[in-house]
Amino acid sequence: MRIIAKRTLKLFWQRYPSAEQPLKAWFDEATKASWKSPQELKVQFGNASIISDKRVVFNIHGNLYRLIVDIEFRLQIIFIVWIGTHQEYDTINVREVKYVTADTKRKAI
Repeated sequence: MRIIAKRTLKLFWQRYPSAEQPLKAWFDEATKASWKSPQELKVQFGNASIISDKRVVFNIHGNLYRLIVDIEFRLQIIFIVWIGTHQEYDTINVREVKYVTADTKRKAI
């Protein structure tokens, strides 16, 4: 899988250093994967939450952090949508959160 954009993850772990190694481990596993469906993803990441055909939430570092992605299985691309603490995650609507960019706040609408 190709992941867009690793920079978002780097910016996050600069703010939360304890997230660096778990995010790097997730990135390494995800880039080696070639899931064709959410069901195949669940085989590898049993604790991932499938929100829709393409939106998935990953628990990072013992669920201290949450990573929301959109996956285009046919194209083999993962788009980083949002990353934050579990506490921040509890304040957003996971189905409606928009993509983050390096220049905007992570707080969802």
